[in-house]
Amino acid sequence: MSSKQTREDFRKLKELDEARKAGTAPAEVDEDGKDINPHIPQYISKAPWYLQIDRPTLSHQRQDDEKKEIVTPIEEVDKLKKGVRRDAPRARKFRKGACENCGAMTHKKKECTERPRKIGAKHNSKNISRDEYLPDTSVKLNYDGRHDNWKGYDPAMYQRVIEEHNKIEREKRRVQAEQQKEQDRNYKEGEKNNDDSDSDSDSDVGGEKEEEKYADQATMIAKFDAKNRVSVRNLRIREDTAKYLRNLDLNSAHYDPKTRTMRSNPYAGTGLDAKSVTFAGDNFVRYDEKTREIGERQIFAWEAQEKGEDIHVQADPTLAEMMHKKHKNERENFKGAQRESVLAKYGGAEHLKAPPKELLLAQSEHYVEYSKGGRLIKGQEKAVAKSKYEEDQFPGNHQSVWGSFWRDGRWGYACCHSFVRESYCTGEQGKLAAAQTNALSAAPTEPPPDHDKDEKQKTLVEEHKEKLALANKKEGKKKKKRNNDEDDDEASREKVRQKKIKEAMERQEREDREASKLMGKSERDWNYGAAIGGVDKPTEEEMEAYRLRQRRADDPMSQFES
Repeated sequence: MSSKQTREDFRKLKELDEARKAGTAPAEVDEDGKDINPHIPQYISKAPWYLQIDRPTLSHQRQDDEKKEIVTPIEEVDKLKKGVRRDAPRARKFRKGACENCGAMTHKKKECTERPRKIGAKHNSKNISRDEYLPDTSVKLNYDGRHDNWKGYDPAMYQRVIEEHNKIEREKRRVQAEQQKEQDRNYKEGEKNNDDSDSDSDSDVGGEKEEEKYADQATMIAKFDAKNRVSVRNLRIREDTAKYLRNLDLNSAHYDPKTRTMRSNPYAGTGLDAKSVTFAGDNFVRYDEKTREIGERQIFAWEAQEKGEDIHVQADPTLAEMMHKKHKNERENFKGAQRESVLAKYGGAEHLKAPPKELLLAQSEHYVEYSKGGRLIKGQEKAVAKSKYEEDQFPGNHQSVWGSFWRDGRWGYACCHSFVRESYCTGEQGKLAAAQTNALSAAPTEPPPDHDKDEKQKTLVEEHKEKLALANKKEGKKKKKRNNDEDDDEASREKVRQKKIKEAMERQEREDREASKLMGKSERDWNYGAAIGGVDKPTEEEMEAYRLRQRRADDPMSQFES
């Protein structure tokens, strides 16, 4: 092929190429006799200049057979065993070169995937793990096989997950069927409660289920404001009555179709109470309890700013909420303390503990209806107050409870007059024995004989001499005891002092040994904080121990010390 083509040659090649693409001219043939697709772009079909190929070919696009990587078939790879060798026996002693954590020979401690043990298998040779199958080095994988995260995963293992979900689903259906049967049974027996509160709660539950049903199909709408644009979800379900259909009177509440709001009450002027209807206008929602709390919090922030406090509801809502709660608690505590002080000074607390009017008049607004047989048909039956203690329980064959009998500051059983709790009842015999014991204890006792009358009466002088002799004797004993105590205290103090001196000498010797050991090392080998010592003032015993340990060169007897 010539390096330079004329315009006529280029035109002929162009026409030939168009004819090959149209199928009127035969396609080019490579060195193997295979046709070359004429629709292949030129930058693919044309060989690079450095290959010096002057014939039509696609060999430069094919992989060289000699350089082609030999890959193990996927069927052979799936047959390879992996994981723990269950058939291999478990080792009983630690083997050299095994993992120091679990004791397996197929990996090292750094590669161990078992939880780090407190005492490794190297030290106690207990619970040594089995070896794993080692990867076969003769297996060669391509790029996709080497980077496949699910390599060797058996899809049948996922069947367990599917079965678990199916079990949960079947259990849910069974529970729902049982609940439905229970509801049908209660309805047939006439025990269904038709109270207004119950019906409201049922409707609320049904509304929540319907909202969950249509929540996925809820659309996004845009609410436009004068300052910003807010996108919210339209959560109105299809069964709800539209706001503009609640009252078809043209003079009723205005409905804004752009924002889908009706601020006023559509039932105003119809005679219906706002609390009895399901919708009383959007403004009715704005003035609920949460709205009032937000308003109170904002007013509190404004008042606090006037008094110099830096509180802002929008900038720091958490601080504003915390300060508002703290202020309310302090105000309530102040009012409570003020009320208690007034009641303590003037009295009248008993008048504030009166029960409500409903209890005083024994009247109630709750409607309850009963059948001829006494069964509850409509309404809610009055709850019976129950005690947390067991009532009417007579253990030990007693006929009365503990505490039904009292005498001489002691409680007991009225059936047998026994004062021992959890004792066995003795009946009338116990009452008779208790009466006899009480009669014996109440009988008068004779006074003890007076032996002083038989003795001869002493004169005042003799009594005075006896008192003086007794006082002198006591004073001598006290003085002797005081001298003995002083001697004992002095000996004990000296003993304690000698003990402290001995302990101080041992401590100083230990510190000297540690210091000499530390000085023998390089500063790089010192532990952190090793050179930091105490700075406490030495005691008298420590100073005495230091003097005793010092050697005196001028002492001629120092060399004879043991």
